[in-house]
Amino acid sequence: QVQLVESGGGLVEAGGSLRLSCAVSGRTFGSMGWFRQAPGKERQFVAAVNWNGNGIYYTNSVKGRFTISRDNAKTTVYLQMNSLKPEDTAVYYCAADGRLVPSTLSDDYDYWGQGTQVTVQR
Repeated sequence: QVQLVESGGGLVEAGGSLRLSCAVSGRTFGSMGWFRQAPGKERQFVAAVNWNGNGIYYTNSVKGRFTISRDNAKTTVYLQMNSLKPEDTAVYYCAADGRLVPSTLSDDYDYWGQGTQVTVQR
């Protein structure tokens, strides 16, 4: 049974940092991604990484501030978030897919975690 379990969310002041983790069990995946959804908005792509960590993609608004990485030995994917802004406030979801080149489309991901809340105060 495949499970994705996120952790690491919380409340932080603007300019602060958080690191999200996503523990994957049940199988390995070619692509891992992070998405976020703010109240009243559609789910948005944040970052994705391919199977060996060499293919990494970010949405423009987080480039230079967020870093995605994966530890295949621990079957865990991380999202290091620095210089957080109030507009980063959302529920963050981990997602997994078998393709070797990550997609930025949520519909392309087959498995999802339950989400973790990130709140950035002004």
